[in-house]
Amino acid sequence: MQKVLFSIVAIAATGLAFTLNERPHLFRSLFSTLPVSAQQTPQRGTLEVVAELDVTPGNVTVSRTGRIFATIHPFRPSTAQLIEVTGFNTYKPFPNASWNAKPGSGPDVINSGLGVLIDSRDRLWVIDSGAIEPAQTPKLLAFDINSGELVFRYDFPAETGPKGSFLQDLAVDADRGFVYIADIGGSHQPAIVTVDINNKTSRRFTAHPSLQAEDVNMVIDRRVVLFPDAKGDRKPARIGVNPITLSADGQTLYYGAMTGKTWWKVPTVFLRRGMSDRAIAAAIAKAGDKPISDGASTDAVGNHFFTNLEKRAIDQLGRDGKLTQLVQDDRLDWPDNVRFGQDAWLYIAVNQLHRSPAFTGGKDQSQPPYRILRVWTGTSGRPGQ
Repeated sequence: MQKVLFSIVAIAATGLAFTLNERPHLFRSLFSTLPVSAQQTPQRGTLEVVAELDVTPGNVTVSRTGRIFATIHPFRPSTAQLIEVTGFNTYKPFPNASWNAKPGSGPDVINSGLGVLIDSRDRLWVIDSGAIEPAQTPKLLAFDINSGELVFRYDFPAETGPKGSFLQDLAVDADRGFVYIADIGGSHQPAIVTVDINNKTSRRFTAHPSLQAEDVNMVIDRRVVLFPDAKGDRKPARIGVNPITLSADGQTLYYGAMTGKTWWKVPTVFLRRGMSDRAIAAAIAKAGDKPISDGASTDAVGNHFFTNLEKRAIDQLGRDGKLTQLVQDDRLDWPDNVRFGQDAWLYIAVNQLHRSPAFTGGKDQSQPPYRILRVWTGTSGRPGQ
C-alpha cells in the first residue's frame, strides 16, 4: 500500500514540476493566494508581483476573499474600462461587456473610470468622470461584486460635477451612507464632493487652500514632470486634491494634493451635516507630511500609506507622526493607487503614467507590462479600502 501511495505522489509531483516549468507564473499564483496563516509571515516591506498586464491599471481594489478589480486608466483607453483580474496575465470586463462598451457611446457605459473601491458590503464603487470627447455626464456607480448587478447610480448635476471637472478618487462610508470624492479640478477649482447615498444629493466644497496644489515640482528620472494647465499650456505639474481616505470609524476624512507634501484631515460630520463652507474650512487641520503621491490608504489603526511617485516607493505616515519608507523598487514605476487586500497586504496599481501622451505631450513612451503588486505592511488592513 505504501508503495502505491509513493508512486501516486511521485507521479503528481512530476506533473506539477512539468506544469510549473512550463508556466512559472502558476507557481507564484499557487503560493501567493495561500492565506498568510498557511505560510511563513512575510517580512515587512516584502514586495510581490501579482499580475502583469497589457492594459494600464488605473486604480485597484481587492475584496475580502482576494478578488482583484481595477479600472483601466483613461489616459490609455482600452477595450474595457473596468476589469476583474483572473490570472497573472489575464482579466475580463466587469460586470459585463455592455458596461465596457466604447467610451462615449452612451450614458450606460463606464466612459472614463478611475477611482474604484470595494466597501464592507461587497459593493464595488467606481467614479466615472466623463472626461472624454465628447464629454459625458460624470456619474458614481456601485456594483454587487457577487452578482454583477448595478445597485447604485448617481449622475452628477452641473453644480457638483461641472463640465471640465475631473472626479477621480473616492472614499466610502458604507455604514453612514456617504461617498467622498476628490476632484483635481481640471478647468475648475479643486474640490471635495460629498455624495449622500440615501438621499441621492451631493455638495461641492472648494473653500480651502489645502485643496490646491503646492508650489513644488514633481521630479522623476531627474526631470521635472510637465502637465497641461487649465489653458492647455505644458508647465511643471501642479495637480490639486487627489489621494483621499477615511479613518476606520468613518469620523475623519484625510486628503492631500498630488503635487503637495501635506496630509490634511477634517471631521466628516461637517461634510455629512452640510455645514457652511466657513465652518468646514475652520475644522481642517494638518495630519502630517506626505510625499508627492497619486494614491493613499489608511489602515484600521490609523497608519497612512502613500504612493511616492518620485522615489518609486510606498511611504508610511505612522501614528507617531513620522514619515518613513516602507519599500522602494524600480518596478514601482508610477504607483498610481494603493488598497488593502487580505491580512496586511497592500495592493499597488503601477502604470508608468508619466510616460503617457498626457504627460509627454507626444508619443507614449511606456513599455508593457503594466503591473499590480502587493507589499506586506505588517499592520491591520481593511480589504478594499
